[in-house]
Amino acid sequence: MNARSLLALLLHGDKALDLVRTASRLGLLARLDAGPVALRALSDETGARPLRLYKFLDGLESLGLVARHPLADQAADDFLTAEYVSTEPLGAAFEAVLGERSIERDRDRYPWRELHGRLDEVLAGKLDARFAWPPETDDEVRGFERSMAAGCAPIREALTAAYGEAFGVRRRWLDVGGGDGTVAETLLGADPGLACDVFNLPAAGALVSERARAADLEGRLGFVAGDFLAAPLPGGYDVLSFIRVLHDWPAGVARALLAKAHRALPPGGRLLICEEFRTPDRLALQFFWTWFLLGADACTSRLREVDWYTQALAALGFADIRVIPGPFDLVVATRA
Repeated sequence: MNARSLLALLLHGDKALDLVRTASRLGLLARLDAGPVALRALSDETGARPLRLYKFLDGLESLGLVARHPLADQAADDFLTAEYVSTEPLGAAFEAVLGERSIERDRDRYPWRELHGRLDEVLAGKLDARFAWPPETDDEVRGFERSMAAGCAPIREALTAAYGEAFGVRRRWLDVGGGDGTVAETLLGADPGLACDVFNLPAAGALVSERARAADLEGRLGFVAGDFLAAPLPGGYDVLSFIRVLHDWPAGVARALLAKAHRALPPGGRLLICEEFRTPDRLALQFFWTWFLLGADACTSRLREVDWYTQALAALGFADIRVIPGPFDLVVATRA
């Protein structure tokens, strides 16, 4: 898509979302996901007039959400026989972005409207984003961890899919900066023999305890209070993980955290990194934070290429460094 086409779509973004929401209400997303399906069938099922539905599907195609199969007989121009299919699963994408519990709805609660239309002032340093980083008060910590938990579904899926291959038989896991224990709960579900502790600021302790009680995981889901910037990482674990942690810090701090992990792990211990690595798709999914954090100098959040992590691990002496693709890509390395 060229620049002019993209800008035209952005200008009419409200109309584009109207198309997608209508398609969801009419049940078209599921039919397109199961396609190819002929326009005639879609018209019969929805009660939409065929020519109007044809234009409607053109709109979805212009967004890159739908592909139309070429007509079998171009000369006949029988648009009723045109077949359509989603380019990627639309139902799941709709729920992730526009559903009632979507991560984008959680992001919308941040005070971004204070900056809207005033980015020239933001860039000049005359206007700041109201975003506490690092979070300090109990309320700030709880609010931040709630946002992180809202986006954990693809991370949980990636870890579950890769668990046996990536980690083998493990007994003790430390999730560094592990939020409210959402990811740890998933790990414990994947391995009944595992115990997992969350290492986080003290204010997160109550959140982890609540999750452990609610999930009947007391004794397996634990909490270790600490500040990973100021203190060494605890030892005695088979696996240490940084899940959406390292990108929030400058390169020097991120390398220092990896070095702390190297010192804390025993020989043969595994390190897991799960990040939003820098790709076109991830930059798009990160767009809200890119925009909002323009005015938050304390937060140096930046997406890095996966090679940055693999090279940093190699420089520290980690071995068997692997990238495991999935809904979130994982980097796994072994302490030599």
